Amino acid sequence: MPLGEPAPRPEARDAPSFSELFAGLPTAILVTDPEGRVATANAECESLLNLSERAMSGLPLTSVLTPPPGGGDSEGRAVSAFDCDIGTERTGRLRVDYYETEIADHRGWRAIALHPSSGSRRVGQSAEHGGARAAIGAAAMLAHEIKNPLSGIRGAAQLLAADGAGDELTSLITTEVDRIAALIDRMQDFADRGPRATKPVNIYPLLDHVRRVAQAGFARDVTIEERFDPSLPPALVDNDALLQILINLLKNAAEALCDVKTPRILLTTAYRHGLAVDAGEGQPRRRLPIELCVIDNGPGAPPDIVPHLFNPFVSGKPEGQGLGLAMVEKLVRDMGGVVQYAREGVPEMTVFRVLLARGE
Repeated sequence: MPLGEPAPRPEARDAPSFSELFAGLPTAILVTDPEGRVATANAECESLLNLSERAMSGLPLTSVLTPPPGGGDSEGRAVSAFDCDIGTERTGRLRVDYYETEIADHRGWRAIALHPSSGSRRVGQSAEHGGARAAIGAAAMLAHEIKNPLSGIRGAAQLLAADGAGDELTSLITTEVDRIAALIDRMQDFADRGPRATKPVNIYPLLDHVRRVAQAGFARDVTIEERFDPSLPPALVDNDALLQILINLLKNAAEALCDVKTPRILLTTAYRHGLAVDAGEGQPRRRLPIELCVIDNGPGAPPDIVPHLFNPFVSGKPEGQGLGLAMVEKLVRDMGGVVQYAREGVPEMTVFRVLLARGE
C-alpha cells in the first residue's frame, strides 16, 4: 500500500459474531431457559465458577450456584443482590454481586450477571473484624482513661483563673482541654455499638436542609444538583444519624473538589426493586431498596486506600483524621443499612451509595 493512503476498511465478514462478542464479554454472564436450566455461559463465567459451559449446560441453576432469594424463579422480576454467597459444593465459597433480569421478548429466559465482591463495603461486618474492631476498643479505652485527668487539669485551670493568676495562660489551658475533650467525645461515638431507634421518614426535607447547610458553608463555591425519584417511599432511619451521614458525605465531596475547575456534586435517590444484602450467617437477607447517592466529579480516593476507606484513621488527605467516613459507615450500619464507594460513569465520578431499608 503506497505511503499516505488510508488503510482499507475491514470487510463486514471480519466483524465478530454475536457468539464471539458474548464469549469475550469481561463480565460473567449465564443464561437460563424457562425451565430454570442453564442454556449458555460465557468464558468469564466459566472462569469465575470454575466450571465449563459444557458441564453447566442443561443443569438446573441451583446445581450450578445458590441464587439469592427471588433469584431464578422465572417470574419476570429483576433481582439485585450485593455481596451474596452463591457457592456450592462444585464451586466452593464464592461471594458476588448478583444481577438477574428477564430477556426482552423471550418470556421465561433470564440473563444473570455475576461480579466478584471486592470493592463493595459490607457494613454489617466491617466494625466486627480487623483494624476497625481494634479501633473501637482503643476508642473506648482512651475515652475512659483520658477524660479523668482532663477534668482535673480543667479544674486546676479554673482555680488559677479565680485567683487572678495568669488569666491568659489559664484561658489557653481551658480552651485546649475542651478541644481535646471534644475529640475524645468523637472517638467515644465509635464505642457505641447499639442499634439506633429508627422510624419511617420522608428523606427529602433532610436532603433539602443538608444541601442548604452545605451551600451556606463548606460547599458555597460548588454546584449541587439533584436527581430525585419523586415516588420514593419513606426510609427507615434515625433523623439525626442521617443528617450527620449526609453532612459528612457532602463535606467529603466538597473537600475532594478543591482543585477541580468546575466542581460539581450530584445528589440522587432511587428505589431498587429486589435489592438485598447478606445479613450474616443464619440470618435472612436484608432488603435495602432505598438508594441515596452523593456523587462528585473529583479525582476519587487513592487506589491504595480504597479497600480501607471506611476504617478509622485512614484518610487520603494530608490533614485528614480519617474519622468522617468511619463515622458514616458506623451510623449507616447502626440503622441496618449499607454504604459503598465506587468510581462510575463516563467520565468517571466518585459515588458514595447509601442503601437503606424501606419504612413500612
